[in-house]
Amino acid sequence: MTLQAYQEKAEGCAANCKQRYAAFMANPNLSGGQKLAVHYFTVAMVLFMAQLLFGLLAGLQFIFPSFLYEILDFNVNRMVHINAMVVWMLYGFLGSVYWFLEDESGVPIVGLKWGQLAFWVLTGAVTIVVLVYLLIQIGSGTDTSLWLINEGREYIEAPRWADIGIVVVMLTFFYNVAATFAKGKWSGIAGVLTLDLVALAGLYLAGMFYVTNISVDQYWWWWVIHLWVEATWEVLVGCIMAWSLMKLLGVRRKVVQTWLYIEVALMFGSGILGLGHHYFWIGTPEYWFTIGGFFSALEPIPLVAMVVHSIYDAGAHKFKNSNHPALAWIIAHAFGNFLGAGVWGFMHTLPQINLYTHGTQWSASHGHLAFFGAYATINIAFFYLAAQQARGNVWMGGELANGWRWKAAAILLNLGVMGMTVALLIAGYEQSFIERAVEGSTWAGYFAAQNHPWFMQAMIWRMVFGLMTAVGGGLLLWDLLEIGKGEQRPAAVIDSEAVTH
Repeated sequence: MTLQAYQEKAEGCAANCKQRYAAFMANPNLSGGQKLAVHYFTVAMVLFMAQLLFGLLAGLQFIFPSFLYEILDFNVNRMVHINAMVVWMLYGFLGSVYWFLEDESGVPIVGLKWGQLAFWVLTGAVTIVVLVYLLIQIGSGTDTSLWLINEGREYIEAPRWADIGIVVVMLTFFYNVAATFAKGKWSGIAGVLTLDLVALAGLYLAGMFYVTNISVDQYWWWWVIHLWVEATWEVLVGCIMAWSLMKLLGVRRKVVQTWLYIEVALMFGSGILGLGHHYFWIGTPEYWFTIGGFFSALEPIPLVAMVVHSIYDAGAHKFKNSNHPALAWIIAHAFGNFLGAGVWGFMHTLPQINLYTHGTQWSASHGHLAFFGAYATINIAFFYLAAQQARGNVWMGGELANGWRWKAAAILLNLGVMGMTVALLIAGYEQSFIERAVEGSTWAGYFAAQNHPWFMQAMIWRMVFGLMTAVGGGLLLWDLLEIGKGEQRPAAVIDSEAVTH
């Protein structure tokens, strides 16, 4: 193909994208806030695919260490894999709030144009940061590289300029939410959400300054990793799930708000005291280890209870759900959160266990299931809510055309992540036994564990289940683009407000 042919093809693709975008913006089924939400959901799906791709590359490099050596090294693949995960979940949360904000407040979003501008600023910044990760990751760090390339802090590697941009976007988002609720109706969900967004913007600041003492520096780093991600995100997810349960199942508001308040009350214990299970490793007194291990395991309990109570309440009043994919992912969220953040977290952070497992593949096992169960699942549920509304609020329940796609995607994704979790747990067991217990946490022990057949076999199984997850992700993307097309049946209308008992 000639260069001119490539140019013509590129121009054709650009024109097609422009036409599709114009058609989307003219969609009469979506409000202004919902259109902005779909923008966030779209980027979230792109980043989800990137997370899967770079996770596969990093997984392959455990099995074939020379694979893409000095072209796309393991440290870069791992960094993009983790940061894409953090950012796509954040995109999903922001999109979910924009999705229900007008419905919950009863008025159009205040400052919507600022919100739209913030979206493009954030997306532009994320694109530049990813390109820098991929193209410029060579050489020692300096004060300049800290500002422009990478801060070098695991999980939050974004350069300082991007950090500041994230806070500005969060403050704009806070303005959209608080001003809209102030103009419209206030509810229990509105109050909890608004207060949580203050913490969401504020706690991120803890990761933006340095001290020369590594223990003090790690202390503040954990404020972002634990309190920002495990506390403010959990409450944010509680608000999102409370609203979605009312819309999906017709659950009475007092049911979901009661569990949301319990979640907030418990967060003071589980979120703040739960942070203590990290303190042991930076030289603080040992009692923090037990306190932190116990309280961090309590985080997901109210959210699980909210879903179980809601399903019971909907069943008692014979409500009919008309979005089965979204409901399936809400249920996956409840039990994935309970298993990943609760059971796996409690098991991993118990003092007697964590002494040997800290920093091994146990951490990766816990992380894979916890992030998928607690956060990815609720975002996917909202993607299906958006797809339904964009099609004109059509029926997406039983006997849906090509319904096998969403079911197969859900099965592959859940089985894939669960399989990776178990494989990584086995690798972590091997590391704890050989590297820590037998070899006494020496460098020789580290390399002995990394090259042991048990470790390698577990990593091969992790790769198999990683491929299963990637296939599920591709199927999910295909289904979201196609589901509901041509469907004429309207979704059922559920009037939970009419229920008085």
